[in-house]
Amino acid sequence: MEEERERGNSVGVDEEKWVYDSSVDHKGRVPLRASTGVWKASLFIIVIEFSERLSYFGIVASLIIYLTSVIHQDLKTAAKSSNYWTGVTTVMPLLGGFLADAYLGRFSTVLASSIVYLLGLILLTMSRLVPALKPCDASNCQEPRKIHEVIFFLAIYLISIGTGGHKPSLQSFGADQFDNDHHQERIKKMSFFNWWNFGLCSGLLLGVTVIVYIQDHVSWAVADIVLTAVMASSIVVFCTGRLFYRYRKPMGSPLTPLLHVLVAAISKRKLVYPTNTAELYEVSKTENNERLLCHTHKLKFLDKAAIVEDKKYSEFEATKPLETCNCTMLDRKIGRSFLIPPASLYALAAIGMIISVLLYEKVLLPFLRKATGNERGVKILQRIGFGMVFSVVTMIVAALVERKRLGLVEKNPLRGSTTMSVFWLAPQFLIIGFGDGFALVGLQEYFYDQVPYSMRSLGIAFYLSVIGVANFISSLLITNCGSCNREYGEEYSYKNEQGRGAVAVVDCYEGGDGVGTMA
Repeated sequence: MEEERERGNSVGVDEEKWVYDSSVDHKGRVPLRASTGVWKASLFIIVIEFSERLSYFGIVASLIIYLTSVIHQDLKTAAKSSNYWTGVTTVMPLLGGFLADAYLGRFSTVLASSIVYLLGLILLTMSRLVPALKPCDASNCQEPRKIHEVIFFLAIYLISIGTGGHKPSLQSFGADQFDNDHHQERIKKMSFFNWWNFGLCSGLLLGVTVIVYIQDHVSWAVADIVLTAVMASSIVVFCTGRLFYRYRKPMGSPLTPLLHVLVAAISKRKLVYPTNTAELYEVSKTENNERLLCHTHKLKFLDKAAIVEDKKYSEFEATKPLETCNCTMLDRKIGRSFLIPPASLYALAAIGMIISVLLYEKVLLPFLRKATGNERGVKILQRIGFGMVFSVVTMIVAALVERKRLGLVEKNPLRGSTTMSVFWLAPQFLIIGFGDGFALVGLQEYFYDQVPYSMRSLGIAFYLSVIGVANFISSLLITNCGSCNREYGEEYSYKNEQGRGAVAVVDCYEGGDGVGTMA
């Protein structure tokens, strides 16, 4: 078989049988197309993404409620604590993506970070089961033990570290299962991002409904046990697919060639730019089996690094939630007795995104391919722009709903907005979820597609880190708004308010990642 593979390389590449995109199988050989990659491999990957999003949203959806009701932080402090944690969680992928691309490889990074994630869930479960680590011995805890608070935050920040390696590596590893140079697999890869987000939203939906229901009506500990069991099972499933995956070897720091180009461009700054860009040096396909990005007319200064001097190549010429905490007292009763868990409002955004992904994949995409002749249907940036229109509409709807709520408070300060149904928040969640089916999927595909193979995990990390920065800015805005209100004598009371049939609902959309960092 080894001789056959060498013959395929030297005589004529049988691209229908073997995959020649620089990936390897689990034994380090050229992958066999029929038995590796595509959906047979990516389904294992989508399963662990479903599990991770189930766990993440099972925690984040009720985080502020836990911080205020169990740890007894005031609402302002709880919102800041939540934002700091979410911010760290979405900035950590920068480190995880770098390590995956440069040193560890994507499979190893996913596996290691998933184990760290599982350790965080186990520690979180212990903080609610082990007597010495519980908030207190009484069922209604007025002053939680300090050790519980320490263990709780240690657990969720372990989960944050696990997410940092998990998120950028897993999605790029899933997309790596499709050969971009093979027409049929390239088409399937475009659908992969849609079905990836379908699995993601399914985990989100169950996390903010089933898990939140268990937290509210059974116990926090039982919910943690379920999340831990699901994550452990998904790690086993992920490892089961090892024989079917296509792997890419880490290629060292992606920053090194970038610095080489910069140094070469500076050293050649006085050279005359060639009139024909074909005269610029470019690594041939036979020298480098990696995917080469198309030349553009932007940042032409860096093109000088590729100018050939006297037809001799020097060392450098061969360079390869603004989370707006809108605390409202809304009526969340259905019928006479059933109360909707506040965190379950996130389910509406997940439903909206699932609908838009299915609509785009099954209805719009076939039509647009015929109409435009583009195998993507529309350009990636057009898809992102269309989704951003929904984001603008969401903010308009949210402002109108808030205006109505404030009007009710002004008319009846005693009852406030407790007479206002929580379903007034439904339109903005549905609209933003529908828009995310276009904007977020487009952003994920854009950040994956527009970088070299050696930086794809880092590309996804850049996409996620934008949301992390937004969360830190959100915390800053909360602090500044409180300071401004105190200065003008109109400080809002951040005390925890809870009444029969109504609850302080944190109506949060965390800056673009599909309601609470959906992606």
